[in-house]
Amino acid sequence: MTTNATGGGQPTGQTGGTDDRDATSPAAAGSARADTVKSGTGDAGKDDDTDAKSTTTDAAKAGPDGDQGPKSDEAIGSDGKKKDGDAEPPDRWSAFAPAPEPVPGRPRRAARAVGRLLVHEWTLATLAALALAVGMTWPTLRYPLYTLPQDYWDPSLQAWQMAWSGHALRTEPAQLFHSNTFFPEQWSFAFSDMLLGYAPAGMIGTGPEAAVLRYNIMFVLAHALATLGAYALARQLGAGRAGAAVAGISYTYAPWLLAQAGHLHIISNGGIPLALAMLARGHGWSLRYGYRPERRHEGWAYTGWLVAAWQLSLGFGIGLPFAYVLAGTVLVAAVTWFLRRWVVRPVKRPFGARLLAADVVGGLLFAGVGALLAIPYFKVADLHQNAARTIGDIAVYSPPASGFFTAPAESRIWGGLHEGARSALPWHPEMTLLPGFVLYALAAGGLFFSVWRLRHRLLLLAGVLVTMVLAMGTRFFGGTFTYGLLFEHLPGWNGLRTPGRMMLWTTLLLGLLAAGAVSAFAERVREIAAERVPYRPSLWLRAATLLPLLLVLVEGLNTTPHPVVPEQPVAMRTVDGPMLVLPSSQNLDQPVMLWSTSGFPDMVNGGSGFTPVQLDEVRRVTLAFPDQTSVDYLRTLGVRNVVLLRDQIVGTPWEVTVNAPVDQLGITREEVGDAVVFRL
Repeated sequence: MTTNATGGGQPTGQTGGTDDRDATSPAAAGSARADTVKSGTGDAGKDDDTDAKSTTTDAAKAGPDGDQGPKSDEAIGSDGKKKDGDAEPPDRWSAFAPAPEPVPGRPRRAARAVGRLLVHEWTLATLAALALAVGMTWPTLRYPLYTLPQDYWDPSLQAWQMAWSGHALRTEPAQLFHSNTFFPEQWSFAFSDMLLGYAPAGMIGTGPEAAVLRYNIMFVLAHALATLGAYALARQLGAGRAGAAVAGISYTYAPWLLAQAGHLHIISNGGIPLALAMLARGHGWSLRYGYRPERRHEGWAYTGWLVAAWQLSLGFGIGLPFAYVLAGTVLVAAVTWFLRRWVVRPVKRPFGARLLAADVVGGLLFAGVGALLAIPYFKVADLHQNAARTIGDIAVYSPPASGFFTAPAESRIWGGLHEGARSALPWHPEMTLLPGFVLYALAAGGLFFSVWRLRHRLLLLAGVLVTMVLAMGTRFFGGTFTYGLLFEHLPGWNGLRTPGRMMLWTTLLLGLLAAGAVSAFAERVREIAAERVPYRPSLWLRAATLLPLLLVLVEGLNTTPHPVVPEQPVAMRTVDGPMLVLPSSQNLDQPVMLWSTSGFPDMVNGGSGFTPVQLDEVRRVTLAFPDQTSVDYLRTLGVRNVVLLRDQIVGTPWEVTVNAPVDQLGITREEVGDAVVFRL
């Protein structure tokens, strides 16, 4: 019996479910399949578009009488029934399928995760910031045990501060603010910015060499954090990578900051932009894209407040203006939220309860840290009337407008060229405020060509002008309605002696303007490259994108000196306190403070932002030491030993009296190394 197959594989003249159909042998069925494959058509002689593959498949599915067989590739017995236990034949097309992806094992998955982490933007940005900090501050880490950047006066004081905070928190936390210096004064640790945020580092190591090493490491890390923080802020606000890099480098290595290389509490400013970036990220806000509620994350808000509190703990010199900026930002945000919630376009929960809780908790934490740190400063202000600043003190450090275009002597590019301009400044270390001519140019370009909206550019420009006016102190129409107004009415502002440090904010805002211009330029370069076939940016376009970054970096090169720290006298390791080290002065006492880190004995010596009346009296009375008056006076204070340094008494009254007889004074004299120790 012949089976007529159509292109659809349906039998002709028969139905599928009939019980009296003829039995056909497997050979006949195979012949029918072969005939079908060869012809590609049924007996009807129709031309259809079915290819050989589909015809073969359909014929294979048909039963011996043309009935539609089982729809699976299962073996069929001679009785037309499926054989139980027969395996399914392999798919003939599986050989042409792509090989399945191998499932990676745990080691390979871990290696891939590490690889992704290493090439992540923030990993690369962190490594670049660290490498740049080492290079731009070189040779800070060349001899980190023996040298200090800029000079060994204020850096010695700050190295002692880190060591003391770590020592006090490890041994007697209750005595933290009552340091071993300025004996017998109380609250002496609050005589200047405390760098308390570096206390964990101060717990590692003991002695002057460890203190110097610690200082140098933190000095380099402070530069790296400032670069990373400003980069993060610019990226969060919407700048591209190149623009954010310009903002980070210009903020950290601005020429005016080279004059502050000896002030770690000023160099340690990276927490400011980093905290602002984290808070903006937590609130889903960007300068370029506005408020995006779907990007809110309370975890970033908590972290931002923590970083802000840590920054405040480094000192009020730059921390107090930061606190007021945060307070103003919170006030503006609260008013904006209220208007959006109830007035302009009423919406339900436009802020989020968890984010609101994060801000409340974080803000209270920040305020609590500030209040606790302010207590010892208020105590000092009550005990020492001469610690308060006057508007006359502010006038001494207020720079003229020419300071904004004058670089410090440490600038490798402009230092020598601006020597004449510096000589015209009354106090040039705090009046050379050039943030960089390249930065000025890029910021000016950012006013006309930028990724920021016009209103944002104008707001950034207004911020630049306001902070510059504040940086001039009393030089801007007497400061009556500018710095003087803040001095009179904002709590704590009268403790800020140097208005020129407001340039920190000017530099940050100029960097954001420049970042907008560089980002827009980089985007234009990508558009030009996309029009090329094939897509390939030219070498010149790539170089043009990097040129602003390189120019800003070159303008930040420095010639900062790194003097060797005076070696610790042997007597400072063996003599007990309370002691007095002579000669004593503001600068000479700061290395003495560093030497005291061996055991932190109580000592009369100390250097800070002001000189207590009692220390000034000690220095005056002991000019004739050893004599009866000075000995009696020191005994009244509780001083037990006086250390006279022979290598520093040339040209002083002690050069004559150091060898005078002391038997009639009831004291003893002992030679200890290069020092003479008088035991009272």
